[in-house]
Amino acid sequence: MMKFSLVEFSIRRPKWVLLLAGLLTLLFLTQFPKIRTDTNPKHMLPDTSDVRVWNDEVDKTFTLYEDTIVVGVENDAGVLNRETLVRIARITDKILALPGVASRDVNGFTTITNVTAEAGTLKVGPLMPGAPQSQAEVETLRGALFGNPLLVDRVISKDGKTTAIYVPLEKGANGAEIANKIHAIVAAEKGPERYYIAGDPVARDTFGAEMFKLMGIFSPIAGMIMFIAIQLMFRNLVLSIAMMAVAMAAIIWSMGLLIGVGFPVHIMSSMAPVFLMAIATDSIHIFNEFYFRYREKRNKLAAIRETMQAVSRPVRYTALATAAGFAVLLFMNIVPVKVFGGLIAFGTVVLRLFSFSLIPAILTFVKEEKIAKAAEHESVELDRSARLLRGIGKIGTDRPLAIALVGVVLMAVAIAGATKIHVNNNLVAWFKDSSEIRVADTAMNHALGGTSLGYLVAQSKEPEFMKRPEAMRWLEGLQRHLEGMPVVGKTFSVADYVKRINRVLHDDDSKFDVVPETRDTVGQYLFLFGMSAKPSDLDNVIDPGFQKANLWVQLKTWDAEAMRQVIRAADAYRQAHPLAVTVKPAGIAYFNLVWNDEVLGDMVLGLSLALALVFVILALAFRSAKWALVGYVPLLFTILLIYGVVGFAGKDFDMPLSVLSTLSLGMAVDFAIHFVGRFRQRLAKTDGGGSEAAVREALLWTAARPGKGILRNALLFAAAFSVMLFAPLTPYIAVGAFIVAMMLLSALLTILYLPALVMLGRNWLIDEPKPTAAIAAAHAKGD
Repeated sequence: MMKFSLVEFSIRRPKWVLLLAGLLTLLFLTQFPKIRTDTNPKHMLPDTSDVRVWNDEVDKTFTLYEDTIVVGVENDAGVLNRETLVRIARITDKILALPGVASRDVNGFTTITNVTAEAGTLKVGPLMPGAPQSQAEVETLRGALFGNPLLVDRVISKDGKTTAIYVPLEKGANGAEIANKIHAIVAAEKGPERYYIAGDPVARDTFGAEMFKLMGIFSPIAGMIMFIAIQLMFRNLVLSIAMMAVAMAAIIWSMGLLIGVGFPVHIMSSMAPVFLMAIATDSIHIFNEFYFRYREKRNKLAAIRETMQAVSRPVRYTALATAAGFAVLLFMNIVPVKVFGGLIAFGTVVLRLFSFSLIPAILTFVKEEKIAKAAEHESVELDRSARLLRGIGKIGTDRPLAIALVGVVLMAVAIAGATKIHVNNNLVAWFKDSSEIRVADTAMNHALGGTSLGYLVAQSKEPEFMKRPEAMRWLEGLQRHLEGMPVVGKTFSVADYVKRINRVLHDDDSKFDVVPETRDTVGQYLFLFGMSAKPSDLDNVIDPGFQKANLWVQLKTWDAEAMRQVIRAADAYRQAHPLAVTVKPAGIAYFNLVWNDEVLGDMVLGLSLALALVFVILALAFRSAKWALVGYVPLLFTILLIYGVVGFAGKDFDMPLSVLSTLSLGMAVDFAIHFVGRFRQRLAKTDGGGSEAAVREALLWTAARPGKGILRNALLFAAAFSVMLFAPLTPYIAVGAFIVAMMLLSALLTILYLPALVMLGRNWLIDEPKPTAAIAAAHAKGD
């Protein structure tokens, strides 16, 4: 039976290959209208994860809202004047009418509950039922605000210049859309006030909208840059179109599959088109070798066959390494990371399928006279870039020990820098400092309690335990303990209500601003308050059985470390003040902490798996553990150098960068596979066997000829990702900078350090006798 060859079939039946590829591409393209995005941090972890189950339980127990927008109003002259208060009342009324807003629980001057007493009777009602009509009413409002600790740093700043309206959203409401409507409401107001719109749903849904736009903008721009670069490199329009067609088809297949099986587009998968476009540049090695082969053979079909024979093994194993690097992500805990890993692994396999089918088929349509004209300069002796690469390789072959020692020193410094890396996922920090979201968040955190919210749930096994005065005092003590921390801006619990009621029922005497002495009194106060206030006022801080109390903690930052500090402080307080209660964190700030730790765990797991997997793939590709070890060094060197720079620069590692730390191994290893594979092919065909002169000449040939493909690959890869440097979102900028640096540095170190390492380990790596004819033939064929 004849052995089937995909390359041969594609050369003989190119029209069939193009037709089939086109039909399948159209099929995947039909799925695109179903696209949807998801940037909800909750969905980063499976819905069965402990933190999601617990947070859902807490939300249900205390009737909490998942999302809240914070609208800030700032006036340098103070917000407590009639004109500003009229605007605040008007803005609040319009916000209450917005679809998706939980209007019954909006908290601002006109809606927040104020606890007072009149003739010895508890009075609970809105703080400011309407805008003050006189200066006397303004002063009365001022007294009510600053005389109530529950309101200071919550709805009024200590300096009286800033107030906030807390806008909870109904489940499923789009935070960015509601924020835009609020923007329109405040924009219609005239006056000296400044308005800020902050909160997790605003950042999250705005990020999603920006992400969707960037996916639509950056992919075409990256494609255009790559097309221009390819055209400058090969001076052949058909070949340039061929590479772009291969990349676009792979993107359509991959994104079509993602959308078709029902997955939403997350932050990671939104970057997939640029990743796939860049990975497609590995095909540059085929075109690079094809031009060299055609210049030698002057026969198009023979050049195609010999090219595919020469590069087939490196191309197969680079594809395997890249796909494996991304497939490692399937073992991670972060859901979008898993999806992204599977998506790019599939796309990489598609690209390699195209390398052995679509590309050979397209090459058959290129006119030979155009190939001949473009291939004139594809000569190791004549081409300037080839001579430059040979010169870089010569530094490695002539001064191997010096190069190796410099590398050791740089690696030691890089390791020191890498130890300074800090993993932190701060959704608000994913926007630039000058963005409206960052400006609003900074202003609100500076003036008030903070926009990041966490909970501490104190619970006892004893029914109605939280009615005990000692339990209330314990909660109050925990609040004071937490409020001494720089990251905590404001705390709030059921104890605050109890103290406030006790005070107002004793003629607002400050000495009664304490927890009452008896359990019955506490119970009566809570009963009276529950009968008069909005249901959510009490429900948000205590459960119906009075066994669980919910302590609200407003944080000044969205950094995950802030909630960790709160948890540690609560644990320390509990140890110093023992009580028959347990304390468990909850809320979005706690979720961000858990998610952050999962990212760190995934990074360590992913790196470990990738390191092992890449070594195995190198050993399989080279059929030698020794050569695998040599090929390992440049990519490890590259990663360590970049990590060191990131560490010394103080840049936080967020989720995208953490994922890239794993993927970078799978991508950077491609150059080593091409270099070592082609070097061994070349050496096997020389007459000098493993002599020093023969090894040096083979290394210089590899640096100049396959090295040119490596350089082109790196430049195209970097060009594709360079568009991300101009993104308005910092994760895209960081990813772009990381990939550009990694590819260029990896290419340079491959061409410089592999020759040096081979020369140093020549006697260990290469047998002195000339290889047998069978081995030489096998290497020549790329087996």
